[in-house]
Amino acid sequence: MKQAKTTIRLIYPQWQGGDINHWLPEIPNPDDAARGYYLGAQLLNFLAPDSGQKTVTVPVSTDISKRECAGGVLDREVIYRQSKAALDILNTENPDRIVTLGGECSTSVVPFTYLAHKYNGDVAMVWIDAHPDITLPGDVYTGYHAMAVTACMGVGDRKIMDELPATISPDKILMVGIRDWEREEIKIRQQEYGIKHLSPEEVRENSNPVREWLRACGASKVVVHFDMDVLDPNEIIAAVGVVPDGMKMAEVVRVINDIAQEKEIVGLTIAEPMPRIAIRLKNMLSRLPLLK
Repeated sequence: MKQAKTTIRLIYPQWQGGDINHWLPEIPNPDDAARGYYLGAQLLNFLAPDSGQKTVTVPVSTDISKRECAGGVLDREVIYRQSKAALDILNTENPDRIVTLGGECSTSVVPFTYLAHKYNGDVAMVWIDAHPDITLPGDVYTGYHAMAVTACMGVGDRKIMDELPATISPDKILMVGIRDWEREEIKIRQQEYGIKHLSPEEVRENSNPVREWLRACGASKVVVHFDMDVLDPNEIIAAVGVVPDGMKMAEVVRVINDIAQEKEIVGLTIAEPMPRIAIRLKNMLSRLPLLK
């Protein structure tokens, strides 16, 4: 009798990969802004339906006293320790499928490379995001969340990369919803890597370009990263990024469900939630009598 596949829900409230305070002027305390992803991951877990999956939480430090850059990566040492902790959890649990609720974008790196190893490279990656996340150590922006795709490729800080169990080849990566290349060098880098990308307009009416890529990708399984800043801020502001003309919620849901019709989804990450209103309400409540 064939054994049923196991799925775990991985709560991964890592925030250290971001350097985002200046994008959140409505949150006066920069520490609260920096750690917003921590609360965001908890809210995603609260809001997500109970699917009967075993839930495991990656231990993430909330200490913000010393944020140091090492090797061109902000908070590298903390991220390194938390990456090892996440991988230890996965190696112990040995899941066949992983739902990851982050946290910033780099929370996909460990689960996706774990799954690439588990399935001997028979894994393609669809990265649904407003940004390409192929920054490298030494670039002007040092946040690890902008290095998540290159990290999945095994390109990046050697200390962190050496802990990852596998890599995903650029020809098995599809970016969907990209509309902010950030810097010209990033666009050039994407072309050099040969990573295919689709704009929001190219998937506005249907998912046919995604389906066609999946049929040609040479993998039977897929991991999907859903960065909430891919969403159009005219419909909802759910993340840090507010670049206009993004994907509608219904479009993202349709694309991911269409991916599931083409291939077996073994990994799904929802990342980059920035609960601006919840943070402000939390701070308000902390100032009330009997609640202090």
